[in-house]
Amino acid sequence: MEDYAAKMLLKTDAALREYVTGHAQYREAAVLAALDELRRRGQPAPEEATLRPGLEVAATTQRQVEEAAEAEQQQAALAADPEAAAAAGPALYSPAAIVLFSMFSVVIGGVLMSLNLYRVGRKQAIWGLIIFSVAYAYLGSLAVAWATTIGLSPIWGVLIFNLSAALAYVLWFWPRYLGTTAFRSRSVLIPVLICMAVLWGVQKLTPYLMDNKAVREQMKDIMPKQ
Repeated sequence: MEDYAAKMLLKTDAALREYVTGHAQYREAAVLAALDELRRRGQPAPEEATLRPGLEVAATTQRQVEEAAEAEQQQAALAADPEAAAAAGPALYSPAAIVLFSMFSVVIGGVLMSLNLYRVGRKQAIWGLIIFSVAYAYLGSLAVAWATTIGLSPIWGVLIFNLSAALAYVLWFWPRYLGTTAFRSRSVLIPVLICMAVLWGVQKLTPYLMDNKAVREQMKDIMPKQ
């Protein structure tokens, strides 16, 4: 939109008066800027009290029409160019990334989905997603433990239950809260590094836990003999 205030700074007093006396042939915003500049120079127009109310209403209406037309043009341009729409959209973790990390951990997949919801302003939905992720992880661990008692491999049990959660993220949460939002794929480098750090920590901690377990077993064997 044109900056009429800056334009009027360069006008002479006579030119500003021309905007006021011939207001019907100029844009309302330009006439208002001329009135403001005359008042700033200590030469308020006698017609100002009569003209200003109508000019302000007309200028506001015109500005709203122009903004709506500009927004419509932008939407049409984005619709015609999907790549531009994606570039203008938020950076989100893709459904494929969410499924991949959910297979590693239901909670991590839920965290990535929560970050997506936060990026698009669906903050209220995050609590429901967190409750689902934590509850599913707990119930899934119980289900896997039971499945191993009937001969199912723990690895297959984890994969099956994690896949169900991953599908819930991308087939229910995503369509419900993100819909067809155009987005840029967000880098998964940080989640990958976090997962690697977790695996490294588990690898380092496992021998320590196993040693403690062995010590406890030895203590159980010794205690009855005392």
